[in-house]
Amino acid sequence: MGAHIKKGKGKTVSQANAYVFEVNAKNFNDLVLMNSYKLPVVVEFMGVYSGPCIALENSLTELAHEFAGQFIFAKVDIDEQPELTEQYAVTNLPTLKVFKDTEVVRTEEGLMQLDELTAMLRDFGVYRESDDMREQAREKHLAGDIAGAITLLTEAIQKDPSNTRVAMDMVQVMLDIGELEQAKSLFNRLPDKDKESETGRALIGNITFKELANNTDGKTALLARLDQDPLDFDAYFDLAICLVSEYDYAGALESLFAIFDQNPEYKEGAAREMIVSVVNMLAPNDPEMAQRYRQRLGNAVA
Repeated sequence: MGAHIKKGKGKTVSQANAYVFEVNAKNFNDLVLMNSYKLPVVVEFMGVYSGPCIALENSLTELAHEFAGQFIFAKVDIDEQPELTEQYAVTNLPTLKVFKDTEVVRTEEGLMQLDELTAMLRDFGVYRESDDMREQAREKHLAGDIAGAITLLTEAIQKDPSNTRVAMDMVQVMLDIGELEQAKSLFNRLPDKDKESETGRALIGNITFKELANNTDGKTALLARLDQDPLDFDAYFDLAICLVSEYDYAGALESLFAIFDQNPEYKEGAAREMIVSVVNMLAPNDPEMAQRYRQRLGNAVA
């Protein structure tokens, strides 16, 4: 199919069969409307001066390469193409319009996150089977079927080795079952861009706290120490590390505040520093809880 896609001279930034076009009033019919009979065409009406527009452009370009040949990404500069902007009644930036069979079948306004874009593309049949397998593996993992989750993720990796999200899921499963060395080995083989992603940074945090927890006396022994001495700040600190390694962020933060409220200068502010780190780890998945603890820290410092 890729050989028949109409391409504008000097207007495509393509790699393999990824389709990324800059379009104007003259080539819009060929590049967008005619091609929309073959593939979904996602058109971004954008301003080159707008941060959200550039962010959305970068995300869609990334997806165009990830799902190479499955959809077309076309960009319209509203300042250079006022006719198209008026024709399609664009009033907000950025605006996305999805074309199928020459018709606009979906419109989205404002910045969309990568997961929102991925969900939108899925509605038009643009997805990877390995991502379905990831979701099935996640359900098995949450249900306690660890062996089933590992089997599915292994099959997904074999079927689609370029989908590094599968490998990152496997890293998380290895961490959850205590296979720290296997998790580290697999994580270290990931591309740098994945290590530096939000998920990658979260995995680095998980690995770090698992390693730190292994160097403590362990949760049971630490709780016993606190029963004997409720002012054993070292025990509270190490307990917080163990709780973070088990993803009990609320419990970890309460342990850290037990130190901070009574001894804010403990180890040159180590408790405060870790509170900030744990709140940052918590924020992507539970922003409300993160905000509560952030405010609590702010009130304590004030």
